[in-house]
Amino acid sequence: MKSLTMKNGTCWLLTLLGLLLGLGRADAWAQTVVSLDSAEAQTLRRHPRLRQSAQEIEEQRALKRGAFAPANPDFLFAAPTGEMWAPGVVQTIDLPHVYRQQARVAQAGITLAERNRDVSRATVLRDTRLAYLGLQFAEAQVRQLTYQDSLFRVLRLATERLFAAGEVTSLQRISTDAEARQITVLLQQATADRQAAQRRLGLLLGRPAEALATSTDLSRTGTELAQTGVALLGSLPAEDSTALVASPTLAAATQNVALSQSGISLVRARRTPALTIGYQNQALENSALKYRFQFGVSVPIWFWTYRSQLQAATARSRAASYQLQTQRLELSTQYQQALADTRKFSASLGYYEQTGLPQSRAIISQSQRLFRAGEASYLQLIMSLNQAFAIQNTYLTTIRDFRQALIELNYLRGQ
Repeated sequence: MKSLTMKNGTCWLLTLLGLLLGLGRADAWAQTVVSLDSAEAQTLRRHPRLRQSAQEIEEQRALKRGAFAPANPDFLFAAPTGEMWAPGVVQTIDLPHVYRQQARVAQAGITLAERNRDVSRATVLRDTRLAYLGLQFAEAQVRQLTYQDSLFRVLRLATERLFAAGEVTSLQRISTDAEARQITVLLQQATADRQAAQRRLGLLLGRPAEALATSTDLSRTGTELAQTGVALLGSLPAEDSTALVASPTLAAATQNVALSQSGISLVRARRTPALTIGYQNQALENSALKYRFQFGVSVPIWFWTYRSQLQAATARSRAASYQLQTQRLELSTQYQQALADTRKFSASLGYYEQTGLPQSRAIISQSQRLFRAGEASYLQLIMSLNQAFAIQNTYLTTIRDFRQALIELNYLRGQ
């Protein structure tokens, strides 16, 4: 009679295990589903950093419209004959090449603002992609742990019955209970992580209060990701300078050098004389023609002022050049790290796709078969399931890390 009870308990356990292992992983709560393309488009429309960049471009364009900026006229009252005071006006005008150079500096400022806008756009896209990936990973973990939690709840309930029937020991009962409670805690943590990921993505989209959900299950993207990674690694150039040629950060630093160099040319242009034109009363009171034009030249004799300005502009240009070198060095270092991470996680993902995941499925299937045949103990069944789930969780982490490396790599390459 006891063996019959034990056999019934084992069959009941295996039936529940089979049902759980065959269940889908659909979420049961209503959420607002958003695709990656939609998230990127919404962020580009609403992010304040891009609005700031647009206003900075407008500022530089307005400055260019004022590139022809002669000095303010001098309105004077003079008594050239000593008999009466008469009004007059004097205007100083730089030579044409000064205004042309001011226009070039203004245009360089517009181009720099546009380059900075490209940097902002690339940064916003990278942040959006990382936030979207973070939500995908959090959702996948919640699904995985919800599945494991349901399974171990059944196992814990089954253990109580099997323990009452004398089929499992007290140690096995305690071990199962501890494992079930640990997974419940992990599920609670993963749920909190998902809520935080929803909040991060919602802030970028301007919808922080919504319960957002991604449109793609991260665990089902591994095969396509592995193929994409192999194709990308095969197409990357060997030299950093070639790979980073489209980097918006590098383009902005290069344009900053051009702006500083145009500033040197402007300082040199301003060292040249300027023209002075006046219209004043220069005659006696009974003269037939009182007001006459006068012409002169404004001579830049305060040489130390222009010399200081030139030294400052030269130092600014050198600082911009060193900044460009520093930026190129940092980007090359980041590129090499992202490239190494991409290769590393590509190899890891290939292993899990070809070996790891099939092995985890085989472990689950064979552990049930051996337990059913009496060739594996209850404790061995639990250990085998834990090993299989550990492989699947590591697979999810590998997909996330690989996608993070690709996002960083594409950001550095300006894509």
